[in-house]
Amino acid sequence: MIQQITAPLREDVRLLGNLLGETLKQHAGQDLFNQVEQIRALAKGARDGQIEAEKQLEQLFLGLKDEEILPLTRAFSHFLNFANIAEQYNVVRGRRQAEFDEQAPSPNPLPHLFEKFKTQQINEQQLFQQLCDLKIELVLTAHPTEVSRRTLIQKYDDITDCLSQLDQQKLTPRERQQTLATLKQLISSAWQTDEIRQHRPTPVDEAKWGFATIEQTLWNAVPKFVRELNELTQQHCEQNLPLTVAPIRFASWMGGDRDGNPNVTHKITQEVLWLSRWQAADLYLRDIENLRWELSIQHCSDELAQALGEPHPEPYREYLRETRERLKATRYCLGQRLQGLEADDRNIIRHKDELLQPLLLCYRSLVDSNLAEIANGQLLDFIYRVNCFGIELLKLDIRQESGRHRQAISAITEYLGLGNFESWTEQARQNFLIQELQSKRPLLPKYLNEPEGSLIQHPDVLEVFATMRTLAEQPPESLGAYIISMAEYPSDVLAVLLLQKEAGIQQPLRVVPLFETLKDLDGAAKTMDTLFSMHWYKQHIDAKHEVMIGYSDSAKDAGFMSANWAQYRAQEELTAIAQKHGVQLTLFHGRGGSISRGGAPTQQALFSQPPGSISGAIRVTEQGEMIRFKFGLEGIALQNLEIYTAATLEATLLPPPVPKQEWRALMNQMTDLSVKVYRQTVRENPHFVSYLRTVTPELELQMLPLGSRPAKRKVSGGIESLRAIPWVFAWTQIRLMLPAWLGTGTAINQVHEQHKNTLDEMLEQWPYFQTLIDMLEMVLSKSDADIALYYESHLTQDQDLKLLGVELRQRLQNAVDTLLSLKGESKLLSNNEVLDQSMQVRKPYLLPLHLLQAELMKRRRLYLSTHQSEHTPIDHALMVSIAGIAAGLRNTG
Repeated sequence: MIQQITAPLREDVRLLGNLLGETLKQHAGQDLFNQVEQIRALAKGARDGQIEAEKQLEQLFLGLKDEEILPLTRAFSHFLNFANIAEQYNVVRGRRQAEFDEQAPSPNPLPHLFEKFKTQQINEQQLFQQLCDLKIELVLTAHPTEVSRRTLIQKYDDITDCLSQLDQQKLTPRERQQTLATLKQLISSAWQTDEIRQHRPTPVDEAKWGFATIEQTLWNAVPKFVRELNELTQQHCEQNLPLTVAPIRFASWMGGDRDGNPNVTHKITQEVLWLSRWQAADLYLRDIENLRWELSIQHCSDELAQALGEPHPEPYREYLRETRERLKATRYCLGQRLQGLEADDRNIIRHKDELLQPLLLCYRSLVDSNLAEIANGQLLDFIYRVNCFGIELLKLDIRQESGRHRQAISAITEYLGLGNFESWTEQARQNFLIQELQSKRPLLPKYLNEPEGSLIQHPDVLEVFATMRTLAEQPPESLGAYIISMAEYPSDVLAVLLLQKEAGIQQPLRVVPLFETLKDLDGAAKTMDTLFSMHWYKQHIDAKHEVMIGYSDSAKDAGFMSANWAQYRAQEELTAIAQKHGVQLTLFHGRGGSISRGGAPTQQALFSQPPGSISGAIRVTEQGEMIRFKFGLEGIALQNLEIYTAATLEATLLPPPVPKQEWRALMNQMTDLSVKVYRQTVRENPHFVSYLRTVTPELELQMLPLGSRPAKRKVSGGIESLRAIPWVFAWTQIRLMLPAWLGTGTAINQVHEQHKNTLDEMLEQWPYFQTLIDMLEMVLSKSDADIALYYESHLTQDQDLKLLGVELRQRLQNAVDTLLSLKGESKLLSNNEVLDQSMQVRKPYLLPLHLLQAELMKRRRLYLSTHQSEHTPIDHALMVSIAGIAAGLRNTG
């Protein structure tokens, strides 16, 4: 199967590479082309172990003039992006081949899973009920890890379309030539386009990018997916899914995530909410126009005739006329508001049912009129879209840091003459909040008469109040969860509920504590137990609750292995506490793309969660570049929807085994060792921060206009203030990948000899441990100690830093040796030939970018030390190198 996959993939990579070469000759000159070919040949030699080849590369780059570097970084960066395109399309090709060849294994895990359910005695009714109850919500977040511009992403999508056309067997020679000509035009256009954004995107820009993902792929993929799921349900359960089913829905943080982002204000949130509903109305309007064009049917049911009131030759068109006009009114009203103008909102659609019920009536009428084949056409797709996307397209979550809510409540208590809330004991805070939540009177007068210097007039406090008032004005369906980052105490949750009550939010947003640091994860179950034990709170939540598990900050705080195990334990404990109190728990996983931030293949990641923690409901963040990788192409989007559904169903109906006590004891022992080594290095080594800032491009990363959020939570500060994403991004750029393995290799090594049998058993029988080791292997395969050494030797002569570098690279090698010994293998990725080949293809293009980047960093720092300027002539080339390496590794943050 691997050979069948890789041969066409290689052909695509070669084709795109050759066309890029032709473009370079035509637009940048023969000299640049020759130079690129020379560098490529030397890089291949270096990849194959020729030491002289790497030395020649280094000498070549040292002799380049500043202005000569940018075209080279661009050429290699483009090739890596084209390799990504080819790999992405190859997944789509594999799906199509599987449909042609019945012997080929299907990439869709659902049919195989349904057969597995049958052999495991899961009865039809149990499976059907679970399918009806599925609640999977994917939350698109604006974390700044998408390095490609939207302009280029569109060109990349068009290149993918050309590859798809070239795959068609019945193309005439002329059609083939035309497609190749289009492909060359697109590659030429991409070369002529600046890879780097001119300006940092605003939160509204980020939201528009999320909407584009819905419009371009998910709008079509979702109904196809639900149809496919319904076919399987018919086949295995002998009944259809309800018409109102929505197994997968989407939410967003773009425009709602204000944690550490001063650019997200209540005005921005309002604009994004209006824009989201405007986009939904616009897309539905296109659908209803197409639907009315199709439904020129004369026959209808008595129910529809009655709804019409008087006979009409084309009853469906006439009946849907009012819905179309209401959609037009909705779009117009929201468009006016976005322009800051008043608008008549009397006829707009405010609730999903106002759109859904007319469609369902038309569906029933067509089925009653013996026209089921028409009912199950465009109309059914429309119904499935409304179920999934509602009137809001994406439900908007709000996220804010717990300290901001405490500050706001403190402002209220000080205004009322009760003292400072933040200085109270936790029990006193809870007593006050519960008392006020049950009170029928408002806390504050409508107009505040306090001097400007008072806490209640502080800009941050006023912004919290303004955000709550904005939320009170929205249709409840537009809003998702209110997430509290850095949640520690029960009062953090109660404080948000009181602020919502004070703002007059009639249907309060569900409040979701986000437990992130090791300490908070360990205390999560106790916090929730306290809340569930409160009579008022238990009544308020109506036996349902959501808790978010943070992956990023816990890994930065304690290292990959310790954080991972803390997350697992927290989920186990939270699941047990919820069951004790009779609360249906939904866990919200705040995963990133990189391994140290929770990234893992979806099915593997979900099946490795504690048994019982996924009970038919799950929320997961999809962020940055992972949104494009998972949902950028319709075929891949469809596959990821299938994978999420299969993983959730399997984890619910066939949960993994409960870990044995000796497994748990060994994990505790290893994570104690791991966190000790990690913190000794990161926190206690006096040279560590200096090494990070000298050898990696951590400081240079701030030049890249990636997202709307600052790189640090606070302007000053060390590792603790650095956001988790640039922390991972910086180590990835120099290929040390430190956050994903530091401490982990040492911990496994220290117990391996004494507990070999137990570790072997864990690796064979425990999905959680299998996934942890697989992810460690994947990230180690992308590491390269020689490249990290090159950066170090190029950028510092400090002996203390060099000694630390020797130690870190030795630890990396030890981690690799330990992993290979644990798995009984001689090389990394022995069982993952596809990923291994992918990295081999990329190495000759990545190596020059790394060497160029180290040279650019050296030149930039020298320039800044001798000039009074924030900018240098090589900034652009450096940013392109950062983007190119990120694309080549397909990991940023």
